[in-house]
Amino acid sequence: MKRFVEGTDRQQSTLFPAVLDEYVGEDNPVRAIDVFVDGLDLAKLGFGGVAPLATGRPAYHPASLLKIYIYGYFNRVQSSRRLERECQRNVELVWLTGHLMPDFKTIADFRKDNGEAICKVCRAFVLLCRRLGLFGDASVAIDGSCHQCARRSIRETSQRRFAKSSPAPSRAQSSRQSSAFLHSLDPNPTFARCVRATLPSQFAECLV
Repeated sequence: MKRFVEGTDRQQSTLFPAVLDEYVGEDNPVRAIDVFVDGLDLAKLGFGGVAPLATGRPAYHPASLLKIYIYGYFNRVQSSRRLERECQRNVELVWLTGHLMPDFKTIADFRKDNGEAICKVCRAFVLLCRRLGLFGDASVAIDGSCHQCARRSIRETSQRRFAKSSPAPSRAQSSRQSSAFLHSLDPNPTFARCVRATLPSQFAECLV
């Protein structure tokens, strides 16, 4: 295919193997998730399985599974099955987990056994990002309603409702958003379909 941009030959051998760290840029937000989770005391927060068992098959470390959930929280990946697929094909998750590929049941069981602790961590991460100024101050609103009223009243109402100086969500609101996200990860497909319609607006409120 001359005169076209060509990709790398899949059968081409390389003298130096690719380094996993090179696939994620230095300014990629996924690095913030990695540093944040590594600095947590998971046992103090109430996570189980921090101390490995002496017998049996080795388990995944809670930190690795927690990184997967936080990544899904901020990228709107709700389903445990979708998180499983993303761990196999998403370069950012491959970097974040060190190329671990837990199955969907392992991910779902971790959420079921550590739901309250995950809510605390997600709330703390949102508040930390706000303090560091990682979230923008812009507001996005979508209105599909039609009302017969004065144009001036519409403008004044919009300014009051979507002013940039509006207060940030409280701790209680962040906690509710984290809990709603965890419930949306339920493997029950009927429940997942019900929650999927409301989840985008919850994330929009969190990231305002």
